[in-house]
Amino acid sequence: MEPPSGHHHHHHQDSPSSVCAKCGGPAAYPTPPPPSDAPSYIPIRFPAVNLPPSPTNTRETIIRTPVPHAEKVEPLTHPHQFVTPSKKIRSPNDLACFHSSPSFRNFIGFVVSLSESIKSRKLSDPCHVSPAVETLVSILHKLADYVDEIPPEPQTARYGNVSYRVWHERMSAEAEAFMLMFLPPQLRDAAVEIVPYFTDSFGNASRIDYGTGHETNFAAWLYCLAKLGVVIEEDYQALVSRLFVKYMELMRKLQLTYSLEPAGSHGVWGLDDYHFLPYIFGSSQLIDHKHMKPKSIHNDDILENFCNEYMYLSCIVFVKKVKKGLFAEHSPMLDDISGVPNWNKVNSGLLKMYKVEVLEKVPIMQHFLFGSIIKWMFHYFLTVTMVVSKFNKEKLLDSAKKSSIVFLVPRTSLPNLLGHGLLLQKLQSKLIQS
Repeated sequence: MEPPSGHHHHHHQDSPSSVCAKCGGPAAYPTPPPPSDAPSYIPIRFPAVNLPPSPTNTRETIIRTPVPHAEKVEPLTHPHQFVTPSKKIRSPNDLACFHSSPSFRNFIGFVVSLSESIKSRKLSDPCHVSPAVETLVSILHKLADYVDEIPPEPQTARYGNVSYRVWHERMSAEAEAFMLMFLPPQLRDAAVEIVPYFTDSFGNASRIDYGTGHETNFAAWLYCLAKLGVVIEEDYQALVSRLFVKYMELMRKLQLTYSLEPAGSHGVWGLDDYHFLPYIFGSSQLIDHKHMKPKSIHNDDILENFCNEYMYLSCIVFVKKVKKGLFAEHSPMLDDISGVPNWNKVNSGLLKMYKVEVLEKVPIMQHFLFGSIIKWMFHYFLTVTMVVSKFNKEKLLDSAKKSSIVFLVPRTSLPNLLGHGLLLQKLQSKLIQS
């Protein structure tokens, strides 16, 4: 007897595989497996199309971010008109414009070049030290001496000793004279543009704080010196192993002496309360090291014996000195990184993380400065924004039918397009004119 039409033979888990549990007849198909709470396949990352514009999962964003590559810094052509730099970034749109500009790509390429210059090398390894680099190091020595001359005021507050303002005022007053110590006569006018980057590299006097944004300004100052030709590619190793190391010593001295508050810290979920770049440079130093692996940061003997030669280990020692308790509890990010198999992966991951966690954050980058050396490129995109705002939808569509070269950009899509670098590629030579 055939089963009624429309009746399907299904198996229950406790039924034989060839008999329908409802009618007793033979079953045509095997029983499907029971549903599982966890899918059998979990993709490592999202598909390459239809990506969400701004994912909330930071780790996922870092994974999808391409590793930045080194770029050669081309010196400015002369004569050049220098200007006082100013802040331009006020919104995510502004930040997206900067990230799509040649200035940004060249700046982060410079940071990568510095990282590569110290690859697999100790801090004490011999390197070319030019007179300009020697002068730059001597300037930081003087600033460290100022700390000794300006003792902290007695106070009960955890952060923010007011004596730091005295130190900062003295540093700012001497800044132009410091720049003239290494600028050649034909570049003396550049002081007006590079002084603000320099003075913003050591923290904020009104808030008495310091963070990765100020550290980025120091990197921007070095980039400006490279654009000016004061330092060249041959100097890069010394910029890291001599100058940046001295900068780190100075900043730690300021942090401990004047109790600088961490600016924009992520707390336990951040990499470090104050710094990021020494982890990038330090991980590059340890690439291909025969004995030390990322997990070696948990070995106190290694930290004690090698912290003076490797920046990454020096940072770990300092964190353990100023923070109490279990390392995995007060620094879970650094603890997670110690599980990465090799330093090459650590270095590339930190470069991507620096781009996402520092250079793509408006609260940090709103203080970044733009002038004639690091140029603000927003005018490239202003025309497109005005086109969208001046025409209604019908007129835009009608114009688009008449011309195949019109590129329409919805205002809401502009940050996403700029962030992916698509606007400059697809923008055609003609636009709708008002």
